[in-house]
Amino acid sequence: MSHPHPDLDLPAPLAPGGVRVIPLGGLGEVGRNMTVLEHEGQLLVIDCGVLFPDDHHPGIDLILPDFSAIEDRLDDVQAIVLTHGHEDHIGAVPYLLRRKPDIPVVGSQLTLALIEAKLKEHRITPYTLGVAEGGRERLGVFDCEFVAVNHSIPDALAVFVRTPGGTILHTGDFKMDQLPLDGRLTDLRAFARLGEEGVDLFLTDSTNAEVPGFTTPEREIAPAIDKVFRHAQRRIIVACFSSHVHRVQQVLDAADKAGRKVAMIGRSMVRNMGIAADLGYLKVPDGVLVDLKQLNDLPDDKVVLVCTGSQGEPMAALSRMANRDHRIEVGEGDTVLLASSLIPGNENAVYRVINGLMRLGANVVHKGNAKVHVSGHASAGELLYCYNIVKPRNVMPVHGEWRHLVANADLAVATGVPRRNVVVVEDGVVVDLVDGRARVAGAVECGYVYVDGSSVGEADETLLKDRRILRDEGFISVVVVVDSMTGKVVAGPEITARGFVEDDVVFDEIRPRIEQALDEATAQGVTDSHQLQQVVRRTIGPSVGRKIRRRPMIIPTVIEA
Repeated sequence: MSHPHPDLDLPAPLAPGGVRVIPLGGLGEVGRNMTVLEHEGQLLVIDCGVLFPDDHHPGIDLILPDFSAIEDRLDDVQAIVLTHGHEDHIGAVPYLLRRKPDIPVVGSQLTLALIEAKLKEHRITPYTLGVAEGGRERLGVFDCEFVAVNHSIPDALAVFVRTPGGTILHTGDFKMDQLPLDGRLTDLRAFARLGEEGVDLFLTDSTNAEVPGFTTPEREIAPAIDKVFRHAQRRIIVACFSSHVHRVQQVLDAADKAGRKVAMIGRSMVRNMGIAADLGYLKVPDGVLVDLKQLNDLPDDKVVLVCTGSQGEPMAALSRMANRDHRIEVGEGDTVLLASSLIPGNENAVYRVINGLMRLGANVVHKGNAKVHVSGHASAGELLYCYNIVKPRNVMPVHGEWRHLVANADLAVATGVPRRNVVVVEDGVVVDLVDGRARVAGAVECGYVYVDGSSVGEADETLLKDRRILRDEGFISVVVVVDSMTGKVVAGPEITARGFVEDDVVFDEIRPRIEQALDEATAQGVTDSHQLQQVVRRTIGPSVGRKIRRRPMIIPTVIEA
C-alpha cells in the first residue's frame, strides 16, 4: 500500500452536515473507477472497477481499488451504485462483495445482468436493485436520481445524489451523441433541471477533455465498416471490447448486408453478447450468428469472427492469433478490424499485435488508418455545454490521467466556475463539501491491490521489482560451501547465470575474488551464513556490473559443511 500525498495528513472527522468524497480509483489513471461518498456516518459507493496491467506489472492479472479506507466500515455502506457495465467500473465488485456479500448493488438492467453473470463465476449471489433513467431511490441518507447518458455501452446512467449537506452530480462515462444507435440521448433537459435545483459538486468524465470539438457520432463509422466488408477478400476478424454492444451491432448489420455469417470467440464476448441479445439491446439479424464449429463448412469470403484483444492483451484471442497460438490461423488475404481506440499505456502492445498480424499477411484496419471507431467520452465542446447547462458551484474532474483532469478543470474555469472551486486531486485525496464549498481535507491510504493468479493483495511492489529485474536484467546464482569450523571455502563458488549472452568464462576472474572476500570476512569473525551471503553479493555485484553492464538479481547461497 502507498500513501498518495505524504504532505497530506489523514482527514479530520467530517464536519457536521458535510459530505465527504473519497476517490479510491480512476483519478490519475484510466480505469479502476471507484468513488465513496460519506454523510452522517453512512457511505455510498459509486462504481467499483478494475485497472488492466501494463508492462510495468509483469504477471499481474488485474489491479483493484484499495478498499482499506472503508475496510472497517462496510456495515456503513448503503449500496454500490454502478453507472454502466464496463470492466473499469464493475470489475472489482466481486472482490468488494467477498468482504460483505449483502451490500445492495444498484444499476440499470443491462449493467446488473453483466455484473450478475460475473458474480456467478465468483459464486456470489448479490442483492440487486434495478433502476432506470428518471427513477429515484433513497439509499440510506442518500437520495439518488438517475439520468440517461449515452456511452459506448447501452443503459449508462449519471447519478444525482441529494443529501442534507449538499448535492452531487456524477456523470459516469458519457458523451452527447445526437444520433445514438439505440436512440437514447444524454438527457440534457434533466441536467438543466438539476442545474436549476442546484449542483453543489459536479464530478465529470475527463477522458476526452483534451480533445477539441465534439465526439464523432457512432452512426458516422457505419460507412467505414461497410467499406471494409465490401473490399475484404477472405475472412474478416473484428476485435473490440467484449461489452461494446453498439460496435458488435454494427458488425452484425454489416455482415448481414454483405451476406456473411458471424461467430463470436472468447468466453466474455459470447457471454456479454448473449446477455445483450436476450435483453433486447443487441438485435441479431436472422441467420447471421453461427457457432464457431460451423465456420469450417463456409467459404472464407462468407466468414466474420468477432473476438477480444483490441488492446493487445497477451492472453486475448487476437494476440494469440498474432503469435500463432490460436486455433484460428490468420493468413494472406484476411482482414483484421480493430474497432476500438487505444487506452493510454497500451500503445506498444497493440502495435506489436498489428505488426504480428501483418507479418502473417493480414490487412489490418484500425483507427489510425480508417474511421472505424469513435470514442465513448465527451470531448471539450460537449463538456463546455454541460458546464454551461449545469452551472455547478464546485467541480471535481474524474476518470482520467492527470493531463485529462487538468484540461477538464480548465474548461470548468473557462465557463465561469471560480478557480478556487475547482478541485483537481488524485486517488486517495479526500475532498469535503462543507457549507457549499469543496476543499481538500487530507488523504487516505490508496495503493494498487494486485490480483496475481489466485492471490489478491499479496503481490506488492517489491515482488514486481524482482520480476522486472528477472525479465530485464537476468539472474545469477552463487553457491559456496564453507567449513563450519574454519570458515574456509571447501567447494565452489559455483556460479550459474541466466539471461545473459556472455559465456560463463566472464565469471572466471570473479570466483577468486569471492573466495578472498569470504576468507577476509571469516578472519574478522564473521561466521553467520546470512552475513557471508551478503559478502558474496557485494563482491559479485560491482564486478558483474562492470563486465556485462547489467544489474541482475543475485541469489547467493552459503552452505556450512
